[in-house]
Amino acid sequence: MATQATDIQFTRPGLMARIGAAFDRVLTVLVAAAEANPRMKAVNRLSAMSDEELAARGLKREDIVRHVFRDIYYV
Repeated sequence: MATQATDIQFTRPGLMARIGAAFDRVLTVLVAAAEANPRMKAVNRLSAMSDEELAARGLKREDIVRHVFRDIYYV
């Protein structure tokens, strides 16, 4: 015997839930944009190298970000 539900209720999410979901979508887009940045890809590529490989390039692990972004900021 099959039964059928005839009392289906749908409740809309509250205002705060909708605002939170909107912020979540915006942050997701910003993170995706940052991760797609070629400079961040270079940081990730260099971070994956061993200390010996970095030393062969004249870098230390703590200098990776400074090296990749050297032309747009001065520290």
